[in-house]
Amino acid sequence: MSEEIYEVLALKYAERNNRTRRESFLFEDDHASEHPMDYFVWLVRNENRTILVDTGYDQAEGERRGRTVLNAPREVLAHFGVDAAEIDTVIVTHLHYDHAGTLDHFPNATFYLQAAEMAYATGPCMCDAALQHPFTVGHVCDMVKRVYSGRVIFFDGVGQVAPGLTAHLVGGHSRGLQCVRVKTARGWLVLASDASHYYENFQKRKLFPIVVDVEDMLAGFDTLHALAQSDRHIIPGHDPLVRRLYPAVSPAMEGIVHRLDVDPSG
Repeated sequence: MSEEIYEVLALKYAERNNRTRRESFLFEDDHASEHPMDYFVWLVRNENRTILVDTGYDQAEGERRGRTVLNAPREVLAHFGVDAAEIDTVIVTHLHYDHAGTLDHFPNATFYLQAAEMAYATGPCMCDAALQHPFTVGHVCDMVKRVYSGRVIFFDGVGQVAPGLTAHLVGGHSRGLQCVRVKTARGWLVLASDASHYYENFQKRKLFPIVVDVEDMLAGFDTLHALAQSDRHIIPGHDPLVRRLYPAVSPAMEGIVHRLDVDPSG
């Protein structure tokens, strides 16, 4: 089966600007400087397929957690001409609230998930409030319902979603976190998701404070480097710098939808 080439878009749906660097990096000397966070989902598509990576969260979840939602992910997709109901393939990088909410907005999708993540999110670790905090029980239950309806495909390590599109278990931040490798016109691109929230994480091997396994998180940085065509082909999961490095698809979508399958400006 020959590899296909994809267009890759970052869709910003929320932001959190009242953060400091101590919330982004363990052992950070500069604790107090502002360090905003963007929330993205990613659209991977070509003439044959339209695939979504992660489903984000909605206004109700944002209000509960004190996060700003600009538009629910399906609304950003609609503004861009994509009907969420027509998406049949969704890769969920992990089950944290900001990556696995709004599953019901994609009623015809099959979801691709690491088996380790499902086991972790429904297992004994969730009895501990600190480990439970990044998850929302309703989101996890929604995914369980999709398991029972036959709409979840599980990977155990590396799995192919489509020709030229694979998911890779990295762990670290969550037990079953996976990154996504995509063949583009500029080479192999890696959507790191939370394997690297910011460029600084993988470039300087800085640990993000929400971590299940430090060794896995550090090894995950190595995995990103190995999978990507170059470091310029690694896309962090929450860095506002992504919107400055990559062009918007149109002037109207500036700051909202940006192309990742072209070379960055920096």
